[in-house]
Parts: sequence; C-alpha cells; structure tokens
Amino acid sequence: MRLLKFIKYAIIGFLFGVTMYKSEAISWFRIYEMFKFQSFHMYGIIGTAILSGILVVLLFKKGVLKSYKRRKLELIAKAKGWKRYLFGGIIFGLGWGMGGACPGPIFVLIGSGYSIFIAFMLAAILGTFTYGVFKDKLPH
Repeated sequence: MRLLKFIKYAIIGFLFGVTMYKSEAISWFRIYEMFKFQSFHMYGIIGTAILSGILVVLLFKKGVLKSYKRRKLELIAKAKGWKRYLFGGIIFGLGWGMGGACPGPIFVLIGSGYSIFIAFMLAAILGTFTYGVFKDKLPH
C-alpha cells in the first residue's frame, strides 16, 4: 500500500516537473521578463495556479474533496496581521531575486542539470530550519 502511494505521488511530482519545465516557469529569462513587466507569460502561470488553488480550497470546504484517508479537511483560519506577510514576502522575494527561482522549480532545475541549484536547495532547507528554531520569537 505504501509503495502504491509513493508511486502515485512520484508520478504527480514528475508531471509537475515536466509541466514546470515545458511551460518555461523555471526560466530565469521568463522571471526577469515578469519583474520588468515585459511579458504576460509568468503572470498567466501564476494566475492559473492561484485560480486552481482557490477552486481546490472551495471544493475542500464544500466537502466535495476529502483527504487521502477520506476525511473532511478542516481549514483553520489564520490570525489577521500584516507583519508576517510583509516580512515573509520581502524575504521570499529577496531569495527569489538573488537565486533566480522560487522554491517550487528548484528541484526541476536540479533535475534539468543545473547543479548550482543544489546550493539554493540547501539554503532553502537551512532557511526553513532557521524559521522553525526562531518561529516562537517572531511576530506572527
């Protein structure tokens, strides 16, 4: 049963990676064009992801979709506040700008042969670990 679940998630991950690669969402040039407002390409990809996310969350809230254990998911509302979004967005944007890729395509870039992104993957893991250590001391 576990092997079947692993295979299913590996196939989904593979298809996600192929989609990212073929749509050029991992292209530094496409990201550069987006930040200079020279092309709609990346905004279309991001917009599609946002709309898909909204649809999936609505389907979970209505009970149409359930967890892999066939349970209804309970979505917990986050506390209101602007600081975490401002600071988190700045840190995320700086990392994206310096690295030339957001965290999603890092694995696709590594798989495409851009081995320098192993350093960015390790930095992302270190950043996540650091957040975990200091999260209780940060403004939420």
